[in-house]
Amino acid sequence: MSIEEQPGTVIVTDAGAGRYTQRITAGKHVLLADEPLTSGGDDAGPNPYDLLLSALGTCTAMTVRMYAERKQIPLTRTTVRLRHDRIHAQDCEDCETERGMISEITRDIHLEGELTDDQRRRLMEIADRCPVHRTLTSEIKIRTRSV
Repeated sequence: MSIEEQPGTVIVTDAGAGRYTQRITAGKHVLLADEPLTSGGDDAGPNPYDLLLSALGTCTAMTVRMYAERKQIPLTRTTVRLRHDRIHAQDCEDCETERGMISEITRDIHLEGELTDDQRRRLMEIADRCPVHRTLTSEIKIRTRSV
C-alpha cells in the first residue's frame, strides 16, 4: 500500500495558482493553504501556522465535547482562541530552553453552559488531553524521505 492509500495520509502539492498556494487533500476533503500578501503569497487560504493552530483548536473543542457528552455535563458551546508567537527563551520562566527563540502557543478556552466550578475545572483538564495537544507537547520525530 503506497503512502497515498494509507488512511490518515495528507497530500500537499502546488495548487498551480499563486506563488505559494498549496492544495491539501485529506481523504475526500480538499482545501488551500497560502502565505499572506505581506509575505508574497496570494492569501488564498490559511498559512501553515494557522493550520497548526486550527488542528489544536478543533481537537481541543472536540475532546471537551466528547467528554461532556459522555459525562452528561451541560456544555452548550466551546470556543477556542489560539495564537502562535516566537518569544525569547530567557523570557519564559517555565521553559527548559534557556537561549534563543521558542514557539509559544496561547490557547484561551471559553466554555458555555450551566456548569459547576468542578465541571468547568474538569473540562479544562480534559482539554490538555486532546491527542493533538499531546502530540505537540511530546517528543516528535519527523522522518523525511525522497520518493
